[in-house]
Amino acid sequence: MENNNQMTRNTVAAFLGKPPHDFTREDIVRYIDENNIGMLNFMYPAADGRLKTLQFVVNSREYLMEILSAGERVDGSSLFPFIEAQNSDLYVVPRFSTAFVDPFAPEPTLAMLCSFFGNDGKPVEVTPEYTLRRACERFTAETGLTFEAMGELEYYVIAPCTEMYPVEDQRGYHESGPFAKFGSFRARCMSLIARCGGQIKYGHSEVGCFTLNGMTYEQNEIEFLPVPAREAADQLLIAKWVIRSLAMQENLIVTFAPKIIEGKAGSGLHIHMRLRDKEGRNVMLDSDKRMSAEARRLIAGLMVMAPSLTAFGNTIPTSYMRLVPNQEAPTTVCWGDRNRSGLVRVPLGWTASTDMSAIANDRAGAETTVTYRGDASQRQTIEIRSGDGSANISSYIAAIVMAGLYGFRMPDAEKVVESTYVTGDIHAAGNADRLAALQALPANCAESADCLQAQRAIYEESGIFSPDMIDGQIAMLQAYHDTDLAEKVKTDRQALRALIGKFFHCG
Repeated sequence: MENNNQMTRNTVAAFLGKPPHDFTREDIVRYIDENNIGMLNFMYPAADGRLKTLQFVVNSREYLMEILSAGERVDGSSLFPFIEAQNSDLYVVPRFSTAFVDPFAPEPTLAMLCSFFGNDGKPVEVTPEYTLRRACERFTAETGLTFEAMGELEYYVIAPCTEMYPVEDQRGYHESGPFAKFGSFRARCMSLIARCGGQIKYGHSEVGCFTLNGMTYEQNEIEFLPVPAREAADQLLIAKWVIRSLAMQENLIVTFAPKIIEGKAGSGLHIHMRLRDKEGRNVMLDSDKRMSAEARRLIAGLMVMAPSLTAFGNTIPTSYMRLVPNQEAPTTVCWGDRNRSGLVRVPLGWTASTDMSAIANDRAGAETTVTYRGDASQRQTIEIRSGDGSANISSYIAAIVMAGLYGFRMPDAEKVVESTYVTGDIHAAGNADRLAALQALPANCAESADCLQAQRAIYEESGIFSPDMIDGQIAMLQAYHDTDLAEKVKTDRQALRALIGKFFHCG
């Protein structure tokens, strides 16, 4: 067994002694047999982005083999609004690599995420999960590279407030207990997510914190490690389910909504990405530790496709209450190094030649018995900062992959990269002329729908996004009729509270 499997928190992988992508049907049956698993859950995301569940009792080996091999029927029209009721039967078939033990079930239960199939036995093209699969396959086929992603999952925890150890309003970033109140809850979430297969990087409290009407609102974040994009989507789906389920169990309220009160930090879903070659090397930096040609093409695609990416990443009216200046959320199509005011940020990388660990441990210039010899520059990613918790995660990441692929196809990619690069705060007075020359992100769902309509051919190329799926996304966004909504609720506090409440549990 490889070392990374010896250290895994994934209970199924640890028992089977192999990585999840090697799980077989026989492995799943053995795990069920030898761990007294009495129930099986099939889970799958619908159009609303939330996981749905179909439960089975394990009552015979024959029945178990049947459902593991052929899945079960579900009503697709109840899951996806663009599937017609008269032809709505779909199969849900489990993906063994996603198997995990349900930490909330009353008896031992194994859960797996599923793919959708039609009556012809082929994957259903309008589903987000299959769209992401096709996007990743197309990206690799054209570029020879693997698209990896990871998410920063931001959320608020809400509970009755205590007067002890208050935190200054909007100053909660990386705060520790007892000032931060929900670090223990976050740690329990992280532990359960890891047991369910999530590859977590770290967790911390975030900027947002305030009290209102006797309640404490504390923003937190759990960030993941980069994995192939399909796995990244699966992990985020399971993580949101785990966080909400544990909150329910502990009598807490959790929301991933992009905005829960005006003037306070909103919650985003930042997606980091990196590209790996056939040898598994991260190609985001060149030999001089600068952004590579491949990374710059990726950025160019994100710049061009940014207006329509909001149609997948910012899908409700309150999404656009978060995308306002001076809230560390983007409003303009631009990018920069270590710049949180832009749409795409190149985070601080590990490119210095200094041995920082030796200095920190007073070992500079001395022999050390153990030295980390890995290439830390392999950790380099880029981050798109526009998305939020309203996104259907698989659709959104699929759209990001297609945007990146478009950058590889663009003959003028380098020109786009150069024209959209910014330094410093784009909203600072000194950057007024630069800001005026850049394209703004859509201001509402209606504008995002128009942008998607204008760029839909790029997503539909090679049949990656189905026309029905694009039509459904546009119709959903247009149905909000929110062109003037922000102005209407600005002076109507009751209407604003109602709007926020309507989308409080989005995604």
